[in-house]
Amino acid sequence: MSKGFELSHLDGDGRSKMVDVGGKAATLRIAIAEARVTYPPAAFAKVVAGDLPKGGIVEPARIAGIMAAKRTSDLIPMCHPLSLEQVEVEVTPSAADSCFLQVRCTCRLTGRTGVEMEAMTGAAVAALTLYDMSKALDKGIQIESVRLIEKSGGKSGRWTAQ
Repeated sequence: MSKGFELSHLDGDGRSKMVDVGGKAATLRIAIAEARVTYPPAAFAKVVAGDLPKGGIVEPARIAGIMAAKRTSDLIPMCHPLSLEQVEVEVTPSAADSCFLQVRCTCRLTGRTGVEMEAMTGAAVAALTLYDMSKALDKGIQIESVRLIEKSGGKSGRWTAQ
């Protein structure tokens, strides 16, 4: 690592630590993350038509994303357990010329630390659930670009992906 650059989850000797957020002010914090599940064209046509071996795939994915966001601190070692006030997961099919489902997870709370990891975990697990629910159609389905889209609150304020 280059000198002068610090990671908040490492102490001065490079050992892992959980960040102390006790002195931070509680502010409204919102994070939005997304994931893309790309399908081969024939499989995507069946997904859009609802012609699937395991039935509807959106509601199980939505529930999985919400549950995952709530359990992020059990999965990511240095994440604080958070009392989320809202988690919303949306699954939207692409325009006709593309073959993907866009997953968007929004997390909100009033607290001392951000909810970026919760939003990204929710989007990722919802995408994994979409894959699981539709993999019988084609093993070539891909989960792509899990990323933070926007966050607000805290000392760093608002950030939006380019």
